[in-house]
Amino acid sequence: MAMESIELRDGLFGPETMDRLRGLVDLDDRLLSPLDSEDAARALARTEILITSWGTPRITAELLDRAPRLRAVVHSAGSVKWWVDPVAWQRGVLVSSAATANAQPVAEYTLAMIILAGKRVLWPASHDPRGGWNPLQQVGNYGTTVGIVGASRTGRRVIEMLAALDVDVLVYDPWVGERELAGRAELVGSLIELAERSDVLSVHAPALPETRHMIDAPVLAAMCEGAVLINTARGSLLDHEALRHEIQRRPLYAVLDVTDPEPLPPSDPLLSHPAVLLTPHVAGSAGNELRRLGRSAVDEVERLVGGLPLRHAVAQAELAVSA
Repeated sequence: MAMESIELRDGLFGPETMDRLRGLVDLDDRLLSPLDSEDAARALARTEILITSWGTPRITAELLDRAPRLRAVVHSAGSVKWWVDPVAWQRGVLVSSAATANAQPVAEYTLAMIILAGKRVLWPASHDPRGGWNPLQQVGNYGTTVGIVGASRTGRRVIEMLAALDVDVLVYDPWVGERELAGRAELVGSLIELAERSDVLSVHAPALPETRHMIDAPVLAAMCEGAVLINTARGSLLDHEALRHEIQRRPLYAVLDVTDPEPLPPSDPLLSHPAVLLTPHVAGSAGNELRRLGRSAVDEVERLVGGLPLRHAVAQAELAVSA
């Protein structure tokens, strides 16, 4: 195992999950850190499956040279992009990720915020400081339009969850075809069109050089008056200066679980703006939700041991378009 701490390991893998793992493999549950230690060298020399998570040392050619028997890297967290070098695929090492499991709590958070935002209960402006209630216009979720930016794992899970509501769902993703949405959402041709037609704009795209500040001044200006922006993806996708300007100019709301930088400096006006709800990057797996990631990883180990294909295998080509 290779990850940032024993506490993280224990958070991911509870006693029952660890017992299950021990029943599948000859488990060395010590953390391989530092990797240049003699103990780590001996462990790597006989390792066939390496379980990783946040804070793992990067899987490089040098590490692979010291792990000649390595068959698979099973990552008990989200993206493997920053943890596994392309050389792993080139050497035939299988790579798996718990990104699908990690998408679940992000989608749950997003759905909750969509519903609560529709009821206008997230912002102080909904409450009269004198003790009464402010009269609210256009409150509710029936018949509203939700725009999804990026049909990623999380984006698709949100689309599935929205099927339980009486809302219309639109999607903008240049890499996705209408057929892939299976009739659950309408694909639109531009981000501007998505912003113009959506009451809620929820961001689920990967952080890439070409997606930096994709939610920029023109997109924000195209949003409907009173619309809600939700960002649970990466702070770099949003032009925060453009948001500061737009929410001062007209009624617009924002729910930001991620920012750029993160956290925002104490002087940032977004921290105190009544139309902005900031949460401290809690949408992803945390607390007891980590156990879902550990279970996903052990499921993958069980498939490897049983000679079955990985359910959540990551292809090298995915690195170019993943977070």
